Amino acid sequence: MAKAKGRDGTARQKSAKRGRRYRTRHVYIFTEGKVTEVEYIDLILEHGTWQDPERRVDHHFENDTVESKYRKPLPMVRAAVSVLRRVEREAKAAGLDKERDWNWPQVWVLFDRDEHPGIAEARKLARQSGVKVAYSHPCFELWRLLHYRNYTSTFGGVCGNANGRLRQQADFPQTYGKNVKSVSVEQSKHVKPDQVLGDGRYGKAKKHAEKINEQHSNPDPNSWDPYTDVWRFVEDGLLLSGY
Repeated sequence: MAKAKGRDGTARQKSAKRGRRYRTRHVYIFTEGKVTEVEYIDLILEHGTWQDPERRVDHHFENDTVESKYRKPLPMVRAAVSVLRRVEREAKAAGLDKERDWNWPQVWVLFDRDEHPGIAEARKLARQSGVKVAYSHPCFELWRLLHYRNYTSTFGGVCGNANGRLRQQADFPQTYGKNVKSVSVEQSKHVKPDQVLGDGRYGKAKKHAEKINEQHSNPDPNSWDPYTDVWRFVEDGLLLSGY
């Protein structure tokens, strides 16, 4: 009986190891916007290409019911640190190893420069705590714009300028309807499939972003206009190779 029990125990250990290996990665996400970033993430996860078909992600929007006044960089990072500590304890209890397992949980915060205070402090706290950050200057609309064209000039730190450039792109209004000729700022918050999917748009956007990011040598992130590293979230967080 003891030997049989031992064999069963070994089998259970192997099964547990296999279970840990094939468990999805849980990614916990804080977004500054209530609409745009959320719709974008849901869209690319539905239509994106996995880097490895056996490695998948379950995503959780951690602040989807939080009021806008609390969706600022530093408060979000502070909340993200608490979530990270909790989910890391849970992962450890489930037998996952932070250094070894690809599916160790991650916590990401997506925020903009816009006119927010505490940008440098938020990034520093995130870096020290293990929270991941995707940062856009002046705002997330830059990342969307780069799916249409390269853009290296400053926006003067004004998100409205980036949004205006986005709405001026050829065929952008038609993504909201065949006969639509202009789109309001409020309408443009909603991300449509044809704005980001297909036609190599992701690869172009990533290439453009890497190029504009190279021009910033100043360590102060407040001066990085324009800048976006959302593609890191797409690849390192969501485990997508494109969409």
